[in-house]
Amino acid sequence: MTEPSPAVDPDPIAGDDPAAGPPGTLWARMKADPQYAPEHLALEAVRRLGPEAQRWVERLRVQNPGITPGALGQLASKRFTNHARLSGAVSGATGLPGAVVDVGVLAWTQARMVLHMAAAYGLDPTHPDRATDLLVLQRVHKVAESARLALGVAAGRERASRLFANSGERPLTGVMLKLGVKLAQMAGIRAAKRMFAKVIPGAAVILGTWANSAATKDLARRTRDYYGSNAMPQITSQ
Repeated sequence: MTEPSPAVDPDPIAGDDPAAGPPGTLWARMKADPQYAPEHLALEAVRRLGPEAQRWVERLRVQNPGITPGALGQLASKRFTNHARLSGAVSGATGLPGAVVDVGVLAWTQARMVLHMAAAYGLDPTHPDRATDLLVLQRVHKVAESARLALGVAAGRERASRLFANSGERPLTGVMLKLGVKLAQMAGIRAAKRMFAKVIPGAAVILGTWANSAATKDLARRTRDYYGSNAMPQITSQ
């Protein structure tokens, strides 16, 4: 059955910026611990973006009485897929750092989409379980159990990093390469050459736009299947 077309809020998400990416503190954390970059991003996304998603759904439900979870989820997926497409074209960064920034922004945008879709389907986007969902939906981990274990490790490493200063500098190129590969995996860009080709003059805009849009559409479909089969009438804490 086709979902009814809801009245669209002209500015449903505060601070809506297609180029918005992870905050500086998260970049620093991921650079210091690139092996667990996806886990750090998922934890921070739930903390920072979960409340935003919850407010958005609550407001849209007030503005559009009777709107279905599917219609709300469709609004979120369309909006953030468009953001992902635009973010692939607007980045001005170049070289390896530029490629890492691009996939980091994409992974953050996709996390934002998943959390808004979770809220649309009646789940609490601020619940720690959403970080597990992110890692499974973004295919960083195949099952929830391994995702939870990795999140626990990342959280422990985050706490430890606050207590102990890093005594030695790691080679920047090696760190950025590892960070880029982990974030590309999270964002759904499987081939490393696809990410690094974005820095080739003349190819960056076309490839970035196509790769970001395709990866995000695929994630939106998986998210709709994942949450839609257990849709709830309103946001509830688990």
